[in-house]
Amino acid sequence: MTWLENVIFKDQKIENERLELTDKNSLYYLSTGLTLRNCTVVLKVPASRLIIKQAQFIDCTFEVKQELKNHQCWVAASLKGCRFKGKLTGCDFGYWPEYGSDPWFQHGTIEDCDFTGARLDACRIMGSDPAGIRFPKWPCFTILDPIERAAELRSVKWPGRYGSVVVDELHTHPPRTRALTEHAPTIAKRFDTTPEELRATIEKFDCIVY
Repeated sequence: MTWLENVIFKDQKIENERLELTDKNSLYYLSTGLTLRNCTVVLKVPASRLIIKQAQFIDCTFEVKQELKNHQCWVAASLKGCRFKGKLTGCDFGYWPEYGSDPWFQHGTIEDCDFTGARLDACRIMGSDPAGIRFPKWPCFTILDPIERAAELRSVKWPGRYGSVVVDELHTHPPRTRALTEHAPTIAKRFDTTPEELRATIEKFDCIVY
């Protein structure tokens, strides 16, 4: 059995530093009272080794060196003017207080962030205005206000099984869902279609950016 070392950042302000969160035997906490400004945060750990609780990040760069999957703790972080690089799958950002009973989920925000250097798949913006967020370009694509536009998106036939599995279920996302970003090659492989066929349908909608 491997014992993990707790590495805790809390109750401090750090500026213009590079934080390497890469030790496979460590459990990293970015916690209450922590403010990072103009920092580079290098992540090379699975979601289970990265805990974010009510930390604030301003003008920081996150370099994701190992694909970060299903990391929901971003909705307990305040992100302003940050940049993301690398692969993120199944991650949610923004304001989603209903996600859990813990009080730190009341403090999640995202604004003016840049994902153009990232590859996002099945990632969502929750409870925050996506207008100031720069989403990754094709082969990623982002559905804006997917719940509100669900009926419109269901009005056309989508290639493969993407329509029946994803589009037909957009209305079941949490009410605070403001944007959903997918990675076309991954989606195509999963739902029996091609990126080209997906793009031909995506181009019909002004609520999808790519």
